[in-house]
Amino acid sequence: MTDPTPSEWNDPPVDAKRSEIMRSVRGKNTAPEMKVRSALHRAGYRFRLHRKDLPGKPDIVLPSRRAVVFVHGCFWHRHPACRAASSPSTRVAFWQDKFARNVERDRLAIAALERAGWAVHVVWECETKGKAPTFWGGLETFLRELPAPYDRS
Repeated sequence: MTDPTPSEWNDPPVDAKRSEIMRSVRGKNTAPEMKVRSALHRAGYRFRLHRKDLPGKPDIVLPSRRAVVFVHGCFWHRHPACRAASSPSTRVAFWQDKFARNVERDRLAIAALERAGWAVHVVWECETKGKAPTFWGGLETFLRELPAPYDRS
């Protein structure tokens, strides 16, 4: 037996308010991404954004160090053991499929980047929250362990 297609789901229609909220979710320049970018810039790092020629279009690219940083939303990218990675109670099959595709796409993009010689670090949205964000320690360690940037001259 095959899984039902979206037109065969007997889920209630999505209400207009929820649809509006979901449309407003941005993929670039999110608040967590801006916090990470700001911290990197303050620390003296220079980078490029959203390179379309790299797998997964990483949020932050440090070309001279062959390193990329993804800033993942805990809900959309299913941060393990995070409260924000809760699942909606309606349209369960749709959401499970959507989340599984997101996680698989992330896994494939990271693997392709690493095969191509790029170092990859993921910052989770929950690590950027609050008065004392926790992302910097891990990110700083990641950057410190990278080879020195190459000289362009």
